[in-house]
Amino acid sequence: MIGLMEDYSSWDYLPVDHIRTPAFNSVVVSEASNGNKEFSVSLDAAVPDDILERIFTFLPIASMIRATAVCKRWYGIIYSSRFLWTHMLPQRPWYFMFTSNETAAGYAFDPILRKWYDLELPFIDKSSCFVSSSCGLVCFMDNDNRNAISVSNPITKNSKRLLEPPGETLPDYSTIAIKVDRLSHKYSITVAKSKQVPEDSVRWYFSVYKYDSWSGTWVTSASEVFIGWRGGDDSVICDGVLYCLIHSTGVLGNVNPRHGVIMYDLVGGSSETSLMQTSIPVPCSLTCGRLVNLKEKLVLVGGIAKHNRPDIIKGIGIWELHEKQWHEVTRMPHKFFQGFGEFDDVFACSGTDDLVYIQSYGATALLVFDMMHKQWKWSVKCPVSKRFPLQLFTGFCFEPRLDITT
Repeated sequence: MIGLMEDYSSWDYLPVDHIRTPAFNSVVVSEASNGNKEFSVSLDAAVPDDILERIFTFLPIASMIRATAVCKRWYGIIYSSRFLWTHMLPQRPWYFMFTSNETAAGYAFDPILRKWYDLELPFIDKSSCFVSSSCGLVCFMDNDNRNAISVSNPITKNSKRLLEPPGETLPDYSTIAIKVDRLSHKYSITVAKSKQVPEDSVRWYFSVYKYDSWSGTWVTSASEVFIGWRGGDDSVICDGVLYCLIHSTGVLGNVNPRHGVIMYDLVGGSSETSLMQTSIPVPCSLTCGRLVNLKEKLVLVGGIAKHNRPDIIKGIGIWELHEKQWHEVTRMPHKFFQGFGEFDDVFACSGTDDLVYIQSYGATALLVFDMMHKQWKWSVKCPVSKRFPLQLFTGFCFEPRLDITT
């Protein structure tokens, strides 16, 4: 199977500090004057700030990080220039892969330079957590303590631990989503919690809580009791709407498909409509589903189940939601599906911009789908297996930014 993976037999990784090392040596220009005198001119000093800003807009993010180590002037321009970050060339999202051990150290993949960087995440005590990302920020919720929530910029290491959200401290299922406003850089975080009603096999409590960075407080946005359905562990915010994956509990009979997606308008707020009335069935029987925001459009990546065997995966499909209808984008070619080796019925998947990353929990193979060009491609091999053999793996993608803070 290895032969099916492009560039999978070779890999290159660098410590994150490597891309912070100076990459520019000032040039001294010498000219003869009056036959004997020499004077030096710094090219850096001769270039005004606005020209440097325009030059920096053409750099990939790794080169820009390296440029911050050249001098205080370049550091200040890159970190403080609003022009630079609003006019720079589109940056492709990175993917952070790590092992399911007690630490959250791993490697970040840069799809432009096709390199892996050694990276540690601040404020994360262990890798067992729920993750969501948006516009340079990543939000983490601890799997063992669902009230421990933090926000971080993985590149700058700027981090913040949030106040504990209200509601159940030990929900049966929960999910988290973050959305950053690209103009103001303010952000909202939603936590959806689901818990079975005590001594009741049919009903489940479902609640949505919202945090706003400008107020620094949590509010209860929605609360409802589901019958025969429960909340899941996947959600995403697209264009002001929260989408949550829900699961049939099976107590009301054989429901097919077993998954659905409910919607909640975070901008308009509560309405008389029940959350279950907004439910949209998934396009076919799935072993699992992953919700992704690609340019404010909801995309579903799902494991397609075998006929009459809903717990066995036979392939992976990608669909896009248009006016409450799913439209199939593509299905993973069989040669790529085989390239993962043994593929579990569940898998890690995340995406932003035009890229969707798909990863098996049992290996470090990372497959990238480009929505714009409709192209599948393997990443170069992640070195995480070299450090932690025989481990389970997971990951998430994020947009590398230097200007977004918590």
